[in-house]
Amino acid sequence: MTDMQAFSIRTIIGPLIAVVVGMVMVILDSTIVNVAFPKFQQEFGSTLAVVQWTFTGYTLALSAVIPLAGWMTDKFGAKRIFLTTVALFTLGSVLCGMAQTIEQLIIFRIVQGIGGGMVTPIGMAVIYRLTPSHKIGEVMGVLGIPILIAPALGPVLSGWLLDYVSWQWIFLINLPIGIIAIALGMKWLPAFPQGEVPKLDTLGMILAPLAFSMLAFGVGEGAVDWTSTRTVVALTVGAAALVGLIVTELRHRQPLLELRVFKSSDFTRGILLLWLVQIALFGVMVLFPVYLQTVRGYSPLDTGLIMLAQAVGSILFTPVGGRMYDKVGARPLALIGLTAVSAALFWLSHVSPEAGLTMLLLPLFMIGSGMGLIMMALNTHVLNSAPRDLVGRVTSLTTAAQHVITSFAVAGLTGFLAYRMNEMTMNVELQSIAAAYSDTFLLTAILAAIGIVLSLTLRKPQLLDSAVPTQGHDTNK
Repeated sequence: MTDMQAFSIRTIIGPLIAVVVGMVMVILDSTIVNVAFPKFQQEFGSTLAVVQWTFTGYTLALSAVIPLAGWMTDKFGAKRIFLTTVALFTLGSVLCGMAQTIEQLIIFRIVQGIGGGMVTPIGMAVIYRLTPSHKIGEVMGVLGIPILIAPALGPVLSGWLLDYVSWQWIFLINLPIGIIAIALGMKWLPAFPQGEVPKLDTLGMILAPLAFSMLAFGVGEGAVDWTSTRTVVALTVGAAALVGLIVTELRHRQPLLELRVFKSSDFTRGILLLWLVQIALFGVMVLFPVYLQTVRGYSPLDTGLIMLAQAVGSILFTPVGGRMYDKVGARPLALIGLTAVSAALFWLSHVSPEAGLTMLLLPLFMIGSGMGLIMMALNTHVLNSAPRDLVGRVTSLTTAAQHVITSFAVAGLTGFLAYRMNEMTMNVELQSIAAAYSDTFLLTAILAAIGIVLSLTLRKPQLLDSAVPTQGHDTNK
């Protein structure tokens, strides 16, 4: 684009719409199944601990393929990989709608995740390359709107489909959307010239999903019984694979996951805090819809509408957090946001099954508002804390790590919930279930409170010029 001053959003409206449609479809599916957990339990005669793997398997698959996005783009071209992954995600969605058992549904959700993992990083990279540097903020702001709205619409759309159509359509709805995304991508996405193809980190590609999946499974099983054979085997295999992954990635010249960035203490503190935030956030997003339906007796649609309170808080305060970060940094925003989140989770842990709707909506809004203040600030802080020569490779690490931590959170909290339900000895079953949920929300409140303490250690990042030897190493890769 020769005339940079003539650039406007309309200049790239075609590619932008193609990318947005694909991204919204994938992001929507990260939250659309949460409301359906009780329906899956009823439909397949399964337990919550098993059903949650429809979420955990999906997010683990996302995290496994995200690091491959850069290599696949270099090897085959951004347009071809974007279209292929959207097609695979759409196929996985159709297969999910045809599942006859919970095991089939979990497997097909993994297929979805394998396809969906690369859609967002590749789509954002395409738009980034098409946009002049002085307009990046404006374009990414437009791209961020559907990214914020999609998770909010997921529970509502899921609730409506569950109440008035069927559970299969929470997946089958992706078929027309996927076809539209592929058609738009074929027409509007440019074919960029392919660059040098880096050597594939094959061993890392094998060890990463093995380590993450086994550890997530072990954490979920361990929350119920840490001494069971399945727990011990899963954790042992996962730990061994994780050690092997760390050694492999630190020795590889072009690793899938750039672990050397943890040499920055500012980065390490920031990413640990971000992980605690993820655990608290997804603990609510996944378990609270189940609580609303099993304990409070709300319909799936009503559940989705109630969960909008959290989404509204996030949408209102995310822009505020972004603007305030430039003025005050991450620490004050993390302190305020995590205090709100911890207080709201503590509030939810003491809400009785007979409490009014307002007692549910206000803490949900507080959680969403706190998360809005925190997420943008922490993500920016983490990127700014990375050594300069590694910034280009940190995004795939942080994105994949967040999906892995989300998987651990859902598996662990669901297992803890099941454990508390088994431990309850009350005569009234509903009260036992409600008490188990209260304990689980109290646990997330404690984790958020730990985050408050950790946020006090945040400081303005001391950027390092280099974290890896540059001899024989192309830092631009």
